[in-house]
Amino acid sequence: MPAHAYTLAELLIVAAAEAWRGNGEVLASGIGVVPRLAASLAKLTHSPELMMTDAEAYLVEEPVPLGPRGDYRPKHSGYMSFARVFDCVWGGKRHVMIGPIQIDRFGQTNLSGIGEVRKPKVQMLGMRGLPGNSISHPSSMFVPAHSPRVFVPGEVDIVGGVGYNPARWPAGASAAHVDLRLIVTDLCVMDFSGAAHAIRVRSLHPGVSLAEVQAATGFALEAAAGLPTTPPPTSEQLKIIRRLDPHELRAGVLKGNPPGVRVPKSA
Repeated sequence: MPAHAYTLAELLIVAAAEAWRGNGEVLASGIGVVPRLAASLAKLTHSPELMMTDAEAYLVEEPVPLGPRGDYRPKHSGYMSFARVFDCVWGGKRHVMIGPIQIDRFGQTNLSGIGEVRKPKVQMLGMRGLPGNSISHPSSMFVPAHSPRVFVPGEVDIVGGVGYNPARWPAGASAAHVDLRLIVTDLCVMDFSGAAHAIRVRSLHPGVSLAEVQAATGFALEAAAGLPTTPPPTSEQLKIIRRLDPHELRAGVLKGNPPGVRVPKSA
């Protein structure tokens, strides 16, 4: 692949890195290949104040490359015990990007299973940290295959991560402190800036139409004014991504590892 070309995975990494722009000194946690590379890219470009771990038990000043490290030695700067991680979580000093199996129009998320909660058709990871994370600090999401199976009509089968659904909040409680930021998918970038925190399409990836995104979504979408195209990676960003992922694990995230600029279906 020519040095100036880029894959869709690389486009998504750059788009997802924007979730951490201007966050300040918070723990940036990317769950999965694309989110982790995105958080690392953010720290090495526009947000050097972000805190990161080596994915084990230490804070690092420099993001650790993915996969076998060879002669590379992480640049540790402090111990990050599990207890300290939770201190960051409960204090709101963390921004995580997760990969839910379902998301609804309220931003509620599901990692647990498909079907009835007492007897799901498919059992997944369980609640994990979703309830506490989603109520305590900023959260963003990554979806590698945008479809109505992920962006479901109605409500997610099992509500693990809280959202803006007023029916789920008891009398006297408010969702005002819920802080959902970005959703990056293989078709577009979305946020929660629509009416009453509705999911809104923020940008379309090259070669994708708003009609395609709506057809792949189980609820009505709002769109940003003058809906822009997702910016392509710069040559410097590509160099950083390829250095952080020397074994090209990103190539396996999306089926067929497609190019970043796709040909419209009507062409």
